[in-house]
Amino acid sequence: MARRIPLEGAEIEVVAAFEHWDGFYDVIGVKKPGGKGCWCMSYRDTSVPDRAAYMKAECERRPGPGVLAYVDGSPAGWCSIAPRSTYRRLMNSRTIPFVDDEDAWSAVCFVVKPAYRGQGLMNILLDGAVRHARENGARFVEGYPIDVSAEGRVDVISGYVGTTALFERAGFERAMKTTAHSGGRDRWIMRKQIG
Repeated sequence: MARRIPLEGAEIEVVAAFEHWDGFYDVIGVKKPGGKGCWCMSYRDTSVPDRAAYMKAECERRPGPGVLAYVDGSPAGWCSIAPRSTYRRLMNSRTIPFVDDEDAWSAVCFVVKPAYRGQGLMNILLDGAVRHARENGARFVEGYPIDVSAEGRVDVISGYVGTTALFERAGFERAMKTTAHSGGRDRWIMRKQIG
């Protein structure tokens, strides 16, 4: 188990992943030689043969594929946020429908390194993701979290999409229940107008 690094009193900065490949790799990258992993490609395009190279290229062009949280200068967390139209899986989803014709920005994935978990870093990441979307012209931001109100805690594997409570704390509203699930739990389209 990772040693917990307290966030209280720490300097926390959320930045666009643009020109932050090293930080992205530190949080998301597969370190095992020959190992496979998501590389945050699940919603983008799982048919890409070299996921690391694809995401490195994404980190080299504006606005970048999401935001990173640094705690006292060390990469600690990630939120994938980009226009919905850039996520192939969302564009073709039968379980997460469109609310309207607006190309909302979608926050689809959160990763917090084990040493920083359980201290609210996802709240800070989501706030930074919304700010990043606004700075890049977004009018709406969406997320597709699970509802854990009746079931309590969520496991790490299912929790990568966030919770409805996380999004509600950030001022999002429930726009529509989906037929999608994560860890057997219902997922909602949460929406916030920012422009």
